[in-house]
This record gives sequence, C-alpha cells and structure tokens, in this order.
Amino acid sequence: MAQLTYRDAVARGIAQEMRRDERVVLVGEDVAGSGGVFKTTVGLLDQFGPRRVIDTPISEQAILGAAMGAAMTGLRPIAEIMFSDFFAVCWDLVVNQMAKTRYMTNGQVTIPLVVKSGNGGALRFGAQHSQSIENWAMAVPGIKVVTPSCPEDVVGLMAASVRSDDPVLFFEHKGLYASKGEVPDGVIEDVLGTAKVRRSGDDATIAALGLMVPRALAAAEQLAERGISCEVIDVRSLIPLDAKTILESVGRTGRLFTVEENPRALGWGAEIASIVSDEAFWDLDGPVMRITTPHVPLPSADSLEDLVIPSVDRIVTDIEKAMQA
Repeated sequence: MAQLTYRDAVARGIAQEMRRDERVVLVGEDVAGSGGVFKTTVGLLDQFGPRRVIDTPISEQAILGAAMGAAMTGLRPIAEIMFSDFFAVCWDLVVNQMAKTRYMTNGQVTIPLVVKSGNGGALRFGAQHSQSIENWAMAVPGIKVVTPSCPEDVVGLMAASVRSDDPVLFFEHKGLYASKGEVPDGVIEDVLGTAKVRRSGDDATIAALGLMVPRALAAAEQLAERGISCEVIDVRSLIPLDAKTILESVGRTGRLFTVEENPRALGWGAEIASIVSDEAFWDLDGPVMRITTPHVPLPSADSLEDLVIPSVDRIVTDIEKAMQA
C-alpha cells in the first residue's frame, strides 16, 4: 500500500496499462519531455520511450484526430486535452466522429480511446480554464464519462477506461491533483458504471462527483454533529450511470441532495433528480434538492470563485435548512 497524490496516480494508472498492453500509447501537448503541464505524466517517457509517449503540436483537433485514427487502426491511445474547456475547439471530433463511428459502421470499427483532461475550478484559472464540462459530455450518446475523486479510483478507472472498446472521456479534477490517498500495490482494475458509498447514513443521501466528494464528506461530518446522518455517494461514472446504488440509498433515507460543480442549468444532478422522481417518488420524504454552481462564468477572483462553487459550509447550511423544513 502506497500513499500517492492524485496526479501521481494518473501516471501510475497509465503506466500500468502501457506495461500490460503494448498497443497503449499516450499523445498530447507536453506529455513527454515535460511530464505534462499538471505533471500527471512524469516518468512515462523514460519508461516507454518516444514511440509510445508523444508530444504533439498545440492543436486539439490534431491530437484527437491522430488519436482517433490510431484507435481505428488497432492501437489503444490515451490522448490528453490539457484543459477540459478546450474540448470546445475539437468537439466535432468527439460528438460526430468518436461517439458515432461504432454505431454507423455496425460495430465493424471500434474506438478504444481515452481522452484525459484537467477539469473543474478552485485554482483561480478564470472562466476559460475552470469549467466542469461533464454535463456537456453526458448529453452525447456513444461516449463514456468518468470522474474519479481519489487516487485509488484514478488508477482503477483509468484501467477500466483503457480496456473499454468505446471512447471514454476521463475528467481529472485539477483541484484534487495535490490530494493524497492510499493506493494498493499491484494491478488495479475498476468497473465503469459503478458508484461507491463513501459514508453510510440514515437521514439523507448526498450524491457528489469529483472535488465535490471530499466536500460532501466534510459536510456530512458536520451534519452528523447536528444530528443529521447523511449517506455520501461518489457517483464516479456519469455514463454509464449507476442509478441502482442511488435509488437503493434514497429508498433507505427518503431524501436526496446532489452536489454539483457544473453550472446549474442542465447539470448532471438534474438527470439524477429526474430518474429518482420517476422511479422512487414514493420513497421521497421531500423534494430532491440540487446544490450547484450558479449559471455564471466562473470568476477569477478567489473570493468570488469560492462564493459560487459549492463549499462545505453551503452544503451544510442548505441540507440542514431543508431537513428542518
């Protein structure tokens, strides 16, 4: 068992799969010699050489175009888009090419491709470099969407993503890169489409993703001191979505709160709220409540960014108020 940072776990997860399968290659801006702008690929060039760890020009279209072509012809590439915001300049390749090719070729062509990217706010990078875009991706049929919240899950979900025959968008939260956690020795492989119960509780269910998971856990600690027992579910995978775990939890607690970094309109929690309302309406003791970032571009100023992204204090206040109503 080793203590790893989230960023080091990214490199370990990629290295694990590159050792296992020589078809796995890594491409992206500065992923080789520099070890990545967020230092998530440090050491991989030394381990696997320049034929498998490849620096690219500053062109998101070129990165994904090359990676998709490699996937179509037998490799299993991992491509890095430095900031998830930059998916906006190569979205056609994701939405109309990667997501549709297997379907449109009747399964004759698969796209075993992982696109990893730094996602989310809390680092004061401003409106063009701080977005959480999982909800963009969740809306596109044909791609899988994953967001790990701890180092062990980074390694396991990276393995599951690389081994998938469908394209996976792997969102690494930038605000978690320095966080640490225990990671078991040996090969780790997780399963896409599975949520994890991080804390058991009886009075309310909190569903969270990415950076919001440790914040939800901290809020649950405070709420327990106030007599409110919260179960915290780490959603982890939006597509496929583990609705079963969420529904079973709501069936026990009778309340659901989602904690989302996405802007409020069309956030992933709205889909979960819809599913729970359809399938567990009579289990609910009150309305589903979404704790979200407002529908605004993220500000650069630290005080303003802290104000708009759900904080531990806001989670505690909103849940306590709702439970007492």
